[in-house]
Amino acid sequence: MSLDIIVCVKRVPDTETRVRFSDGARMIDSEGVKYIVSPYDEFALEAAFRTTEAGGEGKVTVITLGGEESLETLRVALAAGADAAVLLRVRGSVTMDGLATAKTLAAELKTREEPLVLFGVKAGDDDQQQVGPMVATLLGRPCASSVTSFEVHEGTVRCEREVEGGTEVVELDLPAVVTLTKGAFELRYASLKGIMAAKRKPLEVKDADLPEARLTVERLDYPPERAEGRIVGEGVEAVPELVRLLRDEANVL
Repeated sequence: MSLDIIVCVKRVPDTETRVRFSDGARMIDSEGVKYIVSPYDEFALEAAFRTTEAGGEGKVTVITLGGEESLETLRVALAAGADAAVLLRVRGSVTMDGLATAKTLAAELKTREEPLVLFGVKAGDDDQQQVGPMVATLLGRPCASSVTSFEVHEGTVRCEREVEGGTEVVELDLPAVVTLTKGAFELRYASLKGIMAAKRKPLEVKDADLPEARLTVERLDYPPERAEGRIVGEGVEAVPELVRLLRDEANVL
């Protein structure tokens, strides 16, 4: 079964990067920071690739919202196997207002005919878990979030979600929106052939209007430093004191 899929991705700082703040500690200083495709969006990409491969036909288009620097993110997706890419170019930095982002993406998606839109369940930087469901609401489409695996059938998509004590199965009518979390899909490595082929794949740049943000960042702070460890003794003689500390200070017993 032929199925065209759109995957929405985001450019985020590498999770192993030591970040610095700028603009009065309201944003990340991008100087010297390595940026990557958000890890959860990688799950969505791999899910799209496997779905079109299983059907024997179909096209995967990747879309991102940002400035010219986001072209690198799209090229990574093209090298991994996407067929086409679209940059929704906006002026300035992308806001942390999820609704503003969702409105911009939805405006583009309304002009397209792909029946399935995939997102990572959340972005690796703001952790909001809201843009995918917001886009679905704006498009009037059903949505399943935090999906670990799915299968596409004639006119429907059958999704599985991990819940406490078992697996929840949700079936949506197409067109639909699905957000992916860690589960069955780990993004493949880009081959040399894929990297070379990416240079010839269509990459479209469209100017987009980002609505005024109603969410603002007051301040960013680093996580508190971990307290130094303590040695409470050696051998079995230390067990009573260790138990006391775990009970009275750590409150874990």
